[in-house]
Amino acid sequence: MYIIDSPSNNAYFNIATEEFLLSRFPTEDLFLLYVNAPSIIVGKFQNTLAEINLDFVKEKGIKVVRRMSGGGTVYHDLGNLNFSFHMVLGQHDFMDFSIFTEPVLTLLNGLGVPAVLQGRNDLLVEGRKFSGNAKLARQGKMIQHGTILIDSEMEILADALKVNPLKFIDKATKSNRSRVVNLREYLPAGTGTEEMKDLLKEEIIKNNPGAQRYTLTEDDVAQIEKLVAEKYETWDWNFGFSPNYNYRKAIKVPAGFIEVHLDVVKGNIDKAKIFGDFFAAKPIEELEEKLLGQKHEDAEIKKILVSEDLTEYFGKVTLEEIIQLFF
Repeated sequence: MYIIDSPSNNAYFNIATEEFLLSRFPTEDLFLLYVNAPSIIVGKFQNTLAEINLDFVKEKGIKVVRRMSGGGTVYHDLGNLNFSFHMVLGQHDFMDFSIFTEPVLTLLNGLGVPAVLQGRNDLLVEGRKFSGNAKLARQGKMIQHGTILIDSEMEILADALKVNPLKFIDKATKSNRSRVVNLREYLPAGTGTEEMKDLLKEEIIKNNPGAQRYTLTEDDVAQIEKLVAEKYETWDWNFGFSPNYNYRKAIKVPAGFIEVHLDVVKGNIDKAKIFGDFFAAKPIEELEEKLLGQKHEDAEIKKILVSEDLTEYFGKVTLEEIIQLFF
């Protein structure tokens, strides 16, 4: 088994590393550790916009990245340690999460933390969740990865994942928000993310005597960065890959009540309808037509709206008022 400690706190880089390692080590067992700067990691089959508070995320500069595995959306920051096992497929029961959460539980129990595996894939302490785990099978390998909340900013977590459920109607898998807890309440004083990382490495080495530490080479890093540029930092992967959905939002501004309904297919607006009690000098259908085929993405929508005299469609409104209708 190779033990790899990512040199980066960039979520795009670390999620791309998971995929890169599948081809870099096709037959070797791996244990990967990484810590991300503030970021939101979305499950593969989720509708990103329906999982995040987009205005808050943009304001705080929080990265949003879709991972390869299913499951729910999670918030990462420097107080959150992430671990990932890569094993040859078929060696273990794919649906059994206990095998690869056991080292974490053994370590924590030894530190006096009453942690347990509950349900299929969550680790809890006194009924509150501190770790969620997900799995995937690909290229003859199985990956099980999970989080460990140690000293995460819970207020940021709550605000970043707070979204209006009335905005979206879709069939995407929704995240189940659980009561969560930081382990700092239970760990010995001075046990932070880096200390926990070192302890977990020691636990893995103890259980795998032949384990070796592996440092990503310059070539490894270059290939990961290429994967980041081509996939993991792109709108098409992080937002456009979302399942088809219907979006709706209404606002009340001095010009009147305005409501937008969108049908979005593969990230692009397939149908658009704008309702309200505003007074328009130009047919609103003209603006609806201009939206068709555009990405449901703020830069694309803003480009359309900036090119129009919005007062001709809605009366006395501002660009900012109309843009907020679409997100």
